[in-house]
Amino acid sequence: MERLRFRPKSQKARFSLLHSARTVLLVAFAVPALAQQTPTAPSSLVQYTVSLANAGQHLVHVNVHISAGAAVHDLQLPVWNAVYQVRDFAQYVNWVRAKNHAGQPLSIRKLDKSRWHIEGTEQGADVDYEIFADDPGPFGAQLNEHHAFFNLAEVLMYPVDQRSSPIHLRFAGVPAGWQIAAALPQAATGEFSAENYDRLVDAPFEIGTFQESDFDQDGGHYRVVLDADPADYDLKKIVDTDRAVAAAEVAWMHNRPFQTYLFIYHFPRSPARGGMEHANCTAIDFSASRLAEDFPRFVGVTAHEFFHLWNVKRIRPQSLEPVDYARENYTSALWFSEGVTTTAADYALLNVGLLDEPRFLRQLATDITELEQAPAHLTQSAEESSLDAWLEKYDYYQLPRRSISYYTKGFLLGILLDLQIREDSRGTASLRDVFQWLNQNYAQKGRFFADSAGVRQAAEAVSHSDLAWFFQRYISGTDEIPWDDFFRTVGLRLVRTSKQVADPGFSIVRGFGVLPAVGEVVANSDAKKAGLATGDLILEINGKTAASDLRAVLEQLQPGDLLKLQVRTSTGDRELRWKVGAREQVEFQLKDVENIMREQRAHRTAWLRGESQGDAHP
Repeated sequence: MERLRFRPKSQKARFSLLHSARTVLLVAFAVPALAQQTPTAPSSLVQYTVSLANAGQHLVHVNVHISAGAAVHDLQLPVWNAVYQVRDFAQYVNWVRAKNHAGQPLSIRKLDKSRWHIEGTEQGADVDYEIFADDPGPFGAQLNEHHAFFNLAEVLMYPVDQRSSPIHLRFAGVPAGWQIAAALPQAATGEFSAENYDRLVDAPFEIGTFQESDFDQDGGHYRVVLDADPADYDLKKIVDTDRAVAAAEVAWMHNRPFQTYLFIYHFPRSPARGGMEHANCTAIDFSASRLAEDFPRFVGVTAHEFFHLWNVKRIRPQSLEPVDYARENYTSALWFSEGVTTTAADYALLNVGLLDEPRFLRQLATDITELEQAPAHLTQSAEESSLDAWLEKYDYYQLPRRSISYYTKGFLLGILLDLQIREDSRGTASLRDVFQWLNQNYAQKGRFFADSAGVRQAAEAVSHSDLAWFFQRYISGTDEIPWDDFFRTVGLRLVRTSKQVADPGFSIVRGFGVLPAVGEVVANSDAKKAGLATGDLILEINGKTAASDLRAVLEQLQPGDLLKLQVRTSTGDRELRWKVGAREQVEFQLKDVENIMREQRAHRTAWLRGESQGDAHP
């Protein structure tokens, strides 16, 4: 079964014609884990009222009621959320006003781009503001006449000294017939509650005329909400997929750390944005056309996001705690928290037959090809790639000579670490045991692991071996990976092949905008001579919308084909034409070693099921 590989959520959904191109979904974690200990002491209740009355103008009216207590308050609107990009949500705030308990105006002083100071609040205060919301997808906040979807950190300011205070939230002006879905408790009055601001913003809201279903399984209750044209999906098939993925991963982890879980799906007929995980929920944006053409990719996305409820939301690096809503949170552990999430999700799918061996090995070889073809794999480590996630919104940073994807290398490191643990433990431990060890020793105790050092601690505990060399060479360092040394135990070898492929003379990068951008234009190429330049936005390719059909069109190109691009430049829109060239492309494949032994086949079977001969314990 084929599945999507993930690039930054922040990411590096990198599309490259010079380096094996593949569409990807983005995923990230920018909200606190359940065990989060916020830096302020609990105080009085904070009440929010969010009005949807101006849906046609995408304008959200927010009232923040602050209980009596402190005489002064600072209110902060986060500068980032969901993806590793400072997006400055305050840019959308049209106005802010405040009044005291008697309804008299209070003065407001702006301290910086996203923080406001209010005095005279000892008897309580109400702060009102208007914010524009029309950013579609699972990483945004959007209000229109069709629906509302909110990542609330992008909409709701919080009193800095009351970040740990309990929250009540109600919606006003909700159009008739609209429903509300969120992974938060809801009272009979319709009011939602959260223990604190961090819990509140870790629960996205879908509001509209969505379809839904639910199911119970192994003691857990699951709700499935879909905002899409019913003609574009099979509800039973979606629910059956969610049921199978949840069962596979709960069994793989021997743990279900929730009572209820919410799946939110958008299936737009326009380009999709990706998937975003939360503690008890995921929101996934997957295009309707791809859902019809490549359902296995949808399964992979769902599996990746669902596994995040352990890895990231509960098994969480210390470097991300507490979340700093006013500036970047730097971590060197994204290779594990994102990349190895895909490794684990794939193992769980393999274990129950939702992913088959041929497709898995093909995708594994494709990712090896991508990493090996990027010159930056010799200059940027997995840890450095994690730290540099905040640069991924810049086109130049995404070029293969500048950076690697911590998603791709992290996935591969998860595979290699698993194989090494199996060898060191003589088959009695695996990556599965690493996750269970981290879950038992950190997540379930409300603790956070020490980035790569914490992963190494877990791996050494279950394998009873010294893995310092592995982490120094391949995680902290940029040593070339001896692939065959790792794959030999499961009877595989890496075979290098080459072939002539179409070369349009440029590479493409994509951040979170809808339109792909030109990354690098090859010097003296026909693309360069035609006038194509780095940074140009591609509107159409051979008469088709680039945003939706780019991958399919590029894969069908042959040397000598006429390429016609409609691009948007700094000086306006232009049409460019030239003939596609040719280049040699190196690819890797995983094949059986010669004279493969029965023992190697047995090891491969156990490896591909993510199983070991016994569970390791600390």
